[in-house]
Amino acid sequence: VNEEELKKRIAEELALERARRDSEAQKRRFFGKLLERERIASNEHLTRAILRERAATEEERQKAQRFAKQLEEKDRELKKHDAYYKEQLARLEER
Repeated sequence: VNEEELKKRIAEELALERARRDSEAQKRRFFGKLLERERIASNEHLTRAILRERAATEEERQKAQRFAKQLEEKDRELKKHDAYYKEQLARLEER
């Protein structure tokens, strides 16, 4: 009887241990999936942020190019005016 109870108790403890291990394994799988979803969401967020930054950088680059062209046009215009005024001054000095 004593040996029978001991076998029964060992079997119960083994069953409890298996259940505990199964439960732990299930928790690890659950948290693993949860972490994977979080990682994916984080990567997607980071990717979107990088794309926004690239777009903003490209926009700034284009804006700088437009301003540079405007500045060059202004510079050419000022040089034309400068040449015209120098010509007029030379004519006045001749008179």
